[in-house]
Amino acid sequence: MAYNIPLFNLNFDEREAQAAYDTIKSGWISTGPKNAELEKMFIDMWKVKYAVSMSNCTDALHVCCMVCGFGPGDEVICPSLTFAASCNCIRYVGATPVFADIVGPDHINIDPKDIERKITPKTKGIIVVHMAGFPCQMDEIMEIAKKHNLKVIEDACHGPLSEYKGVKLGTIGDCAAYSFFSNKNISTGEGGMFITNNEEMASKARLIRSHGMSTMSYQRASGHATEYDITCLGYNFRMDDIRAAIAIEQLKKLPKDLETRLAVRARYVERLAGMERVAVPFADNTEFVSNYIFPVVILNSTKEQRDALRDFMHAEGIQTSVHYPAAHKFSTYRELGAVLPQTEYVTENEVTLPMYAALTLEQVDFICDTLECGIKEIYG
Repeated sequence: MAYNIPLFNLNFDEREAQAAYDTIKSGWISTGPKNAELEKMFIDMWKVKYAVSMSNCTDALHVCCMVCGFGPGDEVICPSLTFAASCNCIRYVGATPVFADIVGPDHINIDPKDIERKITPKTKGIIVVHMAGFPCQMDEIMEIAKKHNLKVIEDACHGPLSEYKGVKLGTIGDCAAYSFFSNKNISTGEGGMFITNNEEMASKARLIRSHGMSTMSYQRASGHATEYDITCLGYNFRMDDIRAAIAIEQLKKLPKDLETRLAVRARYVERLAGMERVAVPFADNTEFVSNYIFPVVILNSTKEQRDALRDFMHAEGIQTSVHYPAAHKFSTYRELGAVLPQTEYVTENEVTLPMYAALTLEQVDFICDTLECGIKEIYG
């Protein structure tokens, strides 16, 4: 169905179209100068030492696991309240995901206390996911990692330019992954970025990205190299220059887009404060964040009631979603036997409301009014 207020809005205009056209006309559309320019922008904007463009965030997470040295027999702790890529990447390298619970409805990121409870002699790393762009409790997590000699991967796909105590998310752990999927803050349809401050990890990532080749096709085509060696088993995780050109334009827009989202979020928080049965995760946050999505959790609710509430919103022309179905409940992970009470409640009672820079305050008011009416009708 068509919605009067969609869940997200693609922030594209003639600048992205012109960038793609110019790249096509340049005569080089595979990984080349536009990727290099995009990587340099990430290095400058994130204040990180190394950035390696990737074909998507899933591949970037796969590379993170590879450069961290995870493998068969290892365990890696991760949240279940996330998109499946955050745990699938662990299995790609033959390791086993160990699911940890979230803090609760008010803070839907991974719980450091449960991370520590899940550590065994087999544990080699932690993957954190900064939900909606809001930071995990990184001081506590990094202290746990240091204590147990664990690698930390940040799945920062929700949080471009989000900060934790003045530091960009993605630059706190050992390495990080970003997404340029069509509904993300930076969109190229598909695409991603690997970042790190570790030179060895960056070098490995660059090799893995392109079949383990010691030189890239653009280097040879432009006369900077004449041959190549295969130095390790790699993959084709390259991003083409058309998408990189689009990402450059998206990055130019990003700071203004995020500033506008702050006002949208502020109106939501103001309107929902004190609304019966509604918890707003991270309501007390004071960090600068990307506000990728706007999740709320319905309290004293059931999944059936939550689904009815979503249907009520949809009937009024407001698109909603759920972030996310619990990964440990999927068929492929059920055998691990994880029991995560906070995650299980939130995944069955969370509603993601529309969030994007073009959303007007009047639309936010209508969404909140409709949510309140739906709660009264369904919950009494």
